[in-house]
Amino acid sequence: MPFPIKRSLFLSIPLLFSGLATASAQEGAESPNPQQTLYFGGEILTMDGDQPSYAEALVERDGKIVFVGSMEEALAKYESSAQLRDLKGNVLLPGFLDGHGHMYHTGFMAQVAELLPPPDGPGANFDSLVESAKSWMATEKGQFIMNELGWVIGNGFDDSQLEESSYPTAEVLDRISTEYPVLFIHQSGHLAVVNTKALELIGYDKNSEDPKGGLIRRYEDGSPNGVLEEAAYFNPILPLMTTPSAELQARSVQQGQEQYAKNGYTTAQDGRSTSDITSALAVAARTESLFIDVVAYPDIIWNRDAIQPEFYRDDRSYSGRYRIGGVKLTLDGSPQGKTAWLTHPYHVPPAGAPDDYIGYPIMSDEDATKYMKDAFENRWQLQSHTNGDAAIDQFLLALSAAQVEFGYPDHRTMLIHGQTLRNDQIPDLVRLEVFPSLYPMHTFYWGDWHVESVLGHPRADYISPTRDVVDAGLMITSHHDAPVTFPNSMRVLDATVNRVTRSGVILGRDQRLTPYEGLKTLTDWAAHQYFEEATKGTLTEGKLADFVILSENPLSVAPLEIKDIVVLETIKEGKTVFLLPP
Repeated sequence: MPFPIKRSLFLSIPLLFSGLATASAQEGAESPNPQQTLYFGGEILTMDGDQPSYAEALVERDGKIVFVGSMEEALAKYESSAQLRDLKGNVLLPGFLDGHGHMYHTGFMAQVAELLPPPDGPGANFDSLVESAKSWMATEKGQFIMNELGWVIGNGFDDSQLEESSYPTAEVLDRISTEYPVLFIHQSGHLAVVNTKALELIGYDKNSEDPKGGLIRRYEDGSPNGVLEEAAYFNPILPLMTTPSAELQARSVQQGQEQYAKNGYTTAQDGRSTSDITSALAVAARTESLFIDVVAYPDIIWNRDAIQPEFYRDDRSYSGRYRIGGVKLTLDGSPQGKTAWLTHPYHVPPAGAPDDYIGYPIMSDEDATKYMKDAFENRWQLQSHTNGDAAIDQFLLALSAAQVEFGYPDHRTMLIHGQTLRNDQIPDLVRLEVFPSLYPMHTFYWGDWHVESVLGHPRADYISPTRDVVDAGLMITSHHDAPVTFPNSMRVLDATVNRVTRSGVILGRDQRLTPYEGLKTLTDWAAHQYFEEATKGTLTEGKLADFVILSENPLSVAPLEIKDIVVLETIKEGKTVFLLPP
């Protein structure tokens, strides 16, 4: 049962978050029609068509776009009835749609200890991880989470960026606390480290067997060293944290939306939603607490029962800005964590693994096909987490079988991540009408690591081959996978266009997209991924007034300056939901 949440807690979220009345909106209270706004004085990039097109003016009324065209015609029709909004030379685009992410967990992780490596966070070495966790324990957020869940939790450490170039162990985390169980979540989200207290709590010892689809890393004597991969992490720990209070749920939903809105997203995704997440989102929808649209894809194994008529509808309509878009199937793990399932060995195997180590699948081919057929029989849009090329082979096998038995037109099944997608697999994506959501953001965060340790040349150069997929005739989205990385839309666009690593190397020069194509992955093409192209994705008359205002035009600045563009304002159906503080 979802926890009850007081409606009054959420009534002022948009104002509390954004400040959020612009000068023009305040003046609009005295205008003849405060629901009608005429935007002008900047670059209005419509994203409509294969080539960039601009309008001089745009008019919004009651949350929808009613005019896009010349300033002369706009003034003739609307000057006497609309409030005027001068963009002051800034750039207006359609609001961004999240290609793939985890909105609720983004909000939850904003409340735990931050362990991300520089430049995003403090996690440079073991000492900094320990100190960050200890400092967090003394904060209001730390006290709240520890009282709520009974755990010390940190998120975002990355062994590839730590000075020690290895994982912290239970002994390291014991320096934080021996009284509380401690959990450090790897930046990939597919591995974790726990302390001795946590190992005792979940019952892992030297006699514990590795679960199917997971691995307990060990000391030489066979006892667990605290590092847990995939199912060894998910199976015992997630059930301990799936009874959040109403307050924790409310905070997570609110802070997740805030993170997305400040990066220009007006539609967020919650991928692989567990039952506590779909319950929290349902409560938020019923209490009118959502100020951006949220589309959830419940885990088809853990949370199939969440697909109910209140929020899953054949016409894909929202209820309280929330809907269930389909289901999520996870077939392997993380390439940077070296749990993704490959056809050829890792460049450098994980510590203790043999030279021919290729990662591992989450499930058998038979089970993958069973779940895929389940989705197709029910005509649920399915997204599948597949990082390794062996997992992509399994995905294609399962999808082919489902198409033969239960095929239906325009299913838009999503390939999520596709990091090691091979060129010879792309024709099958086209044949099976797959909608890929790729992850070129990896080129910045882990590109050097892929070259040095994960894949080596030439495989590392081909991660997320956006150019080849687009040239094959497919629409794609480009995503951030928050909270794996921040939902930073300009960093997503930068990586899609530039593919520059932390060390400044261009990784896969021939797989770069143009800036306009990159924006398509966040707007027009993303709307198609959600079956929402009739209402979102371009600045077109009749569509929702979902906008983002940027400090500069990504099509005009030097490509390497895209990452420095600032989101000034985010507008959802005519209402400001984020405004950059002065």
